[in-house]
Amino acid sequence: MIYPEEFEKLQESFKSFPGIGDKSAERFVYAIDSLDIDKVEDIADNLINFKKNIRKCKICGHLTNRDVCNICDSESRDKSIICVVEDSKSVFSFEKTGKFRGTYHVLGGLISPIDEINPEDLNIYSLINDRINDETLEVIIALNPTVEGEMTSLYIQKLLEDKNVKVSRLSYGIPMGADIEYLDPLTIIRAMDDRKFLS
Repeated sequence: MIYPEEFEKLQESFKSFPGIGDKSAERFVYAIDSLDIDKVEDIADNLINFKKNIRKCKICGHLTNRDVCNICDSESRDKSIICVVEDSKSVFSFEKTGKFRGTYHVLGGLISPIDEINPEDLNIYSLINDRINDETLEVIIALNPTVEGEMTSLYIQKLLEDKNVKVSRLSYGIPMGADIEYLDPLTIIRAMDDRKFLS
């Protein structure tokens, strides 16, 4: 054993986070070692507090510290428009723009047969059975343009066919400043399909 047992255990703990390998985990351990015990205890308390108090909104599935998140609970949000997203990270990304004033529905993942993730493993049926009503005008499908995202989008579209609601999706195209020669085929196809007429 090269490192003390406590060092290795903490390193293994950090490797539980996505994208963190041996080197990054090792740097985190050294960073913890350089902090005062009060700061380390503060970090530990924040982790425990997060796990104890953060839950999923019982309406939309977004992260919250209450039964209903502040978006679903807000009187100023347009409840007739529901934006369907993969996870809470997407909600935060949209909210940072300050432009969307509707509500969200968080699926908690995407359909992926390879990973054995089926529709019933996701927060899909509560959208269809509990969220769509006579006041719902539009459902925006805002999922990533991946194979799994496309599969999930098509599945949701199919379920919404017999509902009296408009279904839309994000326009996927060429990002500003990108060189066409470096784009993947799916992005180019999307850009062509979602082209805008100038005259």
